[in-house]
Amino acid sequence: MTATFNHTIIAARDRNESARFFRELLELPEAPSWGPFTNVRLDDGVLLQFAEPPVEIQMQHYAFLVDDALFDRAYRRLCDRGIEHWADPQMRRPGETNDEHGGRGVYFKDPAGHAVELITRPYL
Repeated sequence: MTATFNHTIIAARDRNESARFFRELLELPEAPSWGPFTNVRLDDGVLLQFAEPPVEIQMQHYAFLVDDALFDRAYRRLCDRGIEHWADPQMRRPGETNDEHGGRGVYFKDPAGHAVELITRPYL
């Protein structure tokens, strides 16, 4: 068997709010949840498990490869909800997207303050 990515736990202030944010943004269905986790399953089967740790949350970076049509819809949702976003990870180009690496990209923060990136082409 080859190695594939299966799941990660993402720290959240409110696990249900964070899971809902990603489900709505990425147009994903509800997934079964258990114990301290509210789960979101990506189309390739990877599980995002949102949990509320009893510690201060440190910002992490999560990047999602999406097709052009989903990028357009997700970007429209970000704008409609007034979510601050940038074309660059340094947050110097507010309210923009980028066209680097042969595709488009955008950066924003999720409800827990994590840096999220949507891209339409992989870097490699």
